[in-house]
Amino acid sequence: MRCWAAAALASCTQDTPQDAASASSPASPSAAPADNADNADQAASEPTEEPALPAEPAPEAVRDAFATLQATLNDTCTPGAGDCAYFLGRVTQELTELDEAMRADPKGPGHFKQPLADMRTLFTKLGTDRSTPHLEKHFSAIVTTRDGINTWMQDPPDDYR
Repeated sequence: MRCWAAAALASCTQDTPQDAASASSPASPSAAPADNADNADQAASEPTEEPALPAEPAPEAVRDAFATLQATLNDTCTPGAGDCAYFLGRVTQELTELDEAMRADPKGPGHFKQPLADMRTLFTKLGTDRSTPHLEKHFSAIVTTRDGINTWMQDPPDDYR
């Protein structure tokens, strides 16, 4: 007699020790205990090579990074009105990610000389301060950099739209 709930039924004394073990610890219906041991032995004997991962995640592809920057083109805010925190933070973040993608692109940073120079100029002005008042102070530089890069990225022969 097989008993799946040994604790609840008092008449489970006819189970074999293996049946009792199966009843107290559920196993998958398709794997017998011997199969599980064989699988564990096989897994232990296989080499466990982990793929080499870069120290940091790889930057986005330039086209993808540019697409997210382009999504900000119709957005704006009014400095001092309290509606700029999200917008300026987002544009600055999108420019940072585009900068990283351009530097990692197989074409090399020389291919993106002008936009990288424009972003370097902007990032030098901004420094490390990403507070809303500081970004609002540099509103024109942020938006001008975004718009200039948009124009450059759509010029032939490498239209990144």
